[in-house]
Amino acid sequence: MTSTAPHQSILDKPYVLDLFAGPGGLDVAGQALDVPSLGIEWDRSACLTRYAAGLDTLHADVSAVRRDSFESLPPEINVLAGGPPCQTYSVAGRGAGRKALEDVKKYIERLMAGEPDEEIDKELKKLSDPRTAMVLEPLRYAIQATRSPNRDHRPYDVIVLEQVPAVEALWHHYALVLENTGLPDGTKYKAVVDVLDTETYGVPQTRSRAVLIARRVGLGEPALPTPTHRAYEAKEWNRRSDQVSPQPHQPTLDEDSAPESAGGSEKDDDLQPWVSMGQALPGREKPFLVRSNYGSSGNPGRRGVRTDQQPAATVTGRISRFVVFEHIDEDIVCEGPRFSMDEAGMLQSFPPDYPWSGTAQAQQVGNAVPPLFGAHILSAALGLPAPDPQALREPWVPATEEQRAKLRSQGCGAADACTARCPRPEEQTPPRSTARPRKDKKAQKR
Repeated sequence: MTSTAPHQSILDKPYVLDLFAGPGGLDVAGQALDVPSLGIEWDRSACLTRYAAGLDTLHADVSAVRRDSFESLPPEINVLAGGPPCQTYSVAGRGAGRKALEDVKKYIERLMAGEPDEEIDKELKKLSDPRTAMVLEPLRYAIQATRSPNRDHRPYDVIVLEQVPAVEALWHHYALVLENTGLPDGTKYKAVVDVLDTETYGVPQTRSRAVLIARRVGLGEPALPTPTHRAYEAKEWNRRSDQVSPQPHQPTLDEDSAPESAGGSEKDDDLQPWVSMGQALPGREKPFLVRSNYGSSGNPGRRGVRTDQQPAATVTGRISRFVVFEHIDEDIVCEGPRFSMDEAGMLQSFPPDYPWSGTAQAQQVGNAVPPLFGAHILSAALGLPAPDPQALREPWVPATEEQRAKLRSQGCGAADACTARCPRPEEQTPPRSTARPRKDKKAQKR
């Protein structure tokens, strides 16, 4: 269900707690909507990016904050948001989370029944990959809020969650228990769940995410954001492109078809064309093609290749490996410069000049919530008007050194360094999942 009602904010002063906040996708979305946020993030480099961007941050483990310092969180926070780590649920991962879906559903029911955390934590340690349990943290935060004296035991008004499509079944189970069972204190929510495509909200990238929006009973019916752009249909694009003979030496698709003519139907007449890579990266003056690791609707000749007139394939931590070919003239295509981190961020709908910092910057970009997509989700969740995309196209103004030092003092405990309260470096890389052990190479050769 998408929103068709007139926009009327359901909260006087929304304030977001962003779990697993990454480099700031949802927080940037909040700034575009004039909604303050506090992010919790355990990766040191992502925190450095956040400090440089001027975002309120706690450099901490989400689980540790819930257990040990929940009472220190601002009591005014009334919106809970989160995108738990997706590696164990993603089809690109080893699948520990996908195999544990039914077990995780049972943990959800046990938490809602008020079972002691200690018993559940003891069992969660037995999971083959500890990141699988992270998908339970938003629910555990929602429950903890009702037990917090600092909050006068006040529940969160709104809950917003997003993850890879494989987690949709869990979000539906979240919605079921939030609506029918309620939190242990009796608080109930109305919730909607669906898988949304980011290009239908103006993000220059095809990326599908399972989204849950829940509102506390009494705050109106929740609704998903209304799409603003047409969906990208790869098969339709390929069919139309087949009607035009490719120029000699071109790796794949001809560039004569414009995005406006690709796909679409009469029901899409009120929607804008999807946004292409070329539109998102005006600094690239020459037409280009991008070769990634992704397929292209079963067409082997075009596997993993898109033109600048198409949206990008899903931006992941491997975005820096995408090979870019530029048209030198009508008949010649040569390899050009690969995407810079600034360009990769813009394909995620981050503003230009976003201050990516620390190491593994490509991974930070790939793990982030696309800010424009996040802004649409937050707008729908809070009853605000749809966001203005132009607000995210203006160059980002980074924090001053004084601001950065203050943010890091609050987030890490020191103006220029991590402290004992920050996650230890060895904790930054979770243990390898044992869900799908490597095959013995010698056995394979036999």
